[in-house]
Amino acid sequence: MAFEVKMPNVGESVQEGVIHKWRFNSGDYVNRDEVILELETDKATVEVVAESSGVITLVKKQGDTVSVGEVLARLDTDAKAPANSPKKSEVAVPAPPVDTKQAAPKVAASSHEALSPATRRIVEETGVNPAKISGTGKDGRLTKADVQSHLESGSKSSPVKAEVSSGVVVRSHGGGERSERREPMTLLRKRIAERLVHAKSTAAILTTFNEIDMTNVMKLRSEYKDKFKDKYGVGLGFMSFFIKASIEALKTFPAVNGWIDGGDIVYHDYYDIGVAVSSNRGLVVPVIKNAEQLSVAELEIAVGDYGKRARDGKLTVDEMTGGTFTVSNGGVFGSLMSTPILNPPQSAILGMHKIEERPVAINGQVVIRPMMYVALSYDHRIIDGRESVGFLVKIKECVEDPARILVGV
Repeated sequence: MAFEVKMPNVGESVQEGVIHKWRFNSGDYVNRDEVILELETDKATVEVVAESSGVITLVKKQGDTVSVGEVLARLDTDAKAPANSPKKSEVAVPAPPVDTKQAAPKVAASSHEALSPATRRIVEETGVNPAKISGTGKDGRLTKADVQSHLESGSKSSPVKAEVSSGVVVRSHGGGERSERREPMTLLRKRIAERLVHAKSTAAILTTFNEIDMTNVMKLRSEYKDKFKDKYGVGLGFMSFFIKASIEALKTFPAVNGWIDGGDIVYHDYYDIGVAVSSNRGLVVPVIKNAEQLSVAELEIAVGDYGKRARDGKLTVDEMTGGTFTVSNGGVFGSLMSTPILNPPQSAILGMHKIEERPVAINGQVVIRPMMYVALSYDHRIIDGRESVGFLVKIKECVEDPARILVGV
């Protein structure tokens, strides 16, 4: 019998997705519970598994946009696995024909043997056609130096030319090649863009700043990090301290943990903290539910797990949904100061930054201390200046004196 593989309902707010990658080709035999394809939504990448075993026939192509309930493939459950053929295809299903005006995939593979990572990187960055370059490496392989030499020599026969190869536009001008690539935005990137523009256009966003002396929390971390790692299996970072401090500040200033819904203000008596995480698909914000109930160790475990699964594209839609307040750490990328944008419908977001030693005056003396700038962007429609400043002061007090976090004062 034929079993239909349909796009699953992966979340109340998710109505469509894009087929990111097929794991099988038509005619392959699929075992039950094997991952058939990766489906990209505006919140997360979802793996669709086979509910039955059988030979698969693809109905939709890689790159197709599909709606919830739409048939993606069919499984012939009466068919038996071929005796002398692999169950799973090693060759990726080709993408549908590309309109070079709308999209530009990576440059096509060269006729040479597999390129090294460094060579492949420069080929993709420049858009040069590797098939037109003679390789000087072992067995005629193309090397990075070959590509660089080709680019430096250029083509002086004509002042301007354009070549389209696999959606990559390569232009030569004045003896050197320059390339342009056009790639469609992912659903996640589109959604991020929409939400940021919506936040900027609908909320009265202001940002206030303060600075925190990280001496005591760094001393505490240094003293216990080895024992902490041995006991819990994760490193002791700074994010858990800032989440704990944020919760104490949210309890003191409940409007920061609320949002506007029409003509009402919705206050939350729970603390679902979003943690901004960078992935190769863009910035994602998984949510630690009921964070006030978790210990420092449990928060570090949750943050570490979210970070790893964000990079692997394994976060679920449920984990990306909700959140009453967000913490973002731009310091991991070296940011000294920034003005983070709200994550709607939330009314505030805390930005952490790089720790840098600076001279500060303490008790009339100039000393060098590890300092961090922190920023609170907030919706001025619901949060007043007094509350925003007081919120950051509370964060400062808790982090500079970590004992406050433990006793909740």
